[in-house]
Amino acid sequence: SAAARWMANKENAADAVGGLNVGAKDAQVQRALLDMSTTAQINDSLKLGKQLLGEIGRVGKLHKAKVEQAGFAVLKAPDIPSVLVETAFISNPDEEARLKSDDYQEQLADALMLGIRRYFAANPPLARNRSV
Repeated sequence: SAAARWMANKENAADAVGGLNVGAKDAQVQRALLDMSTTAQINDSLKLGKQLLGEIGRVGKLHKAKVEQAGFAVLKAPDIPSVLVETAFISNPDEEARLKSDDYQEQLADALMLGIRRYFAANPPLARNRSV
């Protein structure tokens, strides 16, 4: 039916935007593969976030001790870990002053880079064909 074709095209377009090319023709298989990919991406993102949080905690005071999850579109790529890092609150004068400091900016950048390096050292990317 036209509705089924429209839905399939919409799902295929969504997969392409996310970077995952699901080559399976069966819709149930496509959904299962996408669900597995999304679950793996969320787990990887949480691991990366935990690593980054640990490194940022060495630079300054953390507002939250745990990684939080959110449904932002930029965090939903199915094939790569995605994180959104809040470095400070500019509504807090002390934190705003720190953010203006070249020294603090460099410490934050170093902490993020170290966190990323440590994450990939512990979780090396697998060589794979992106078409599932």
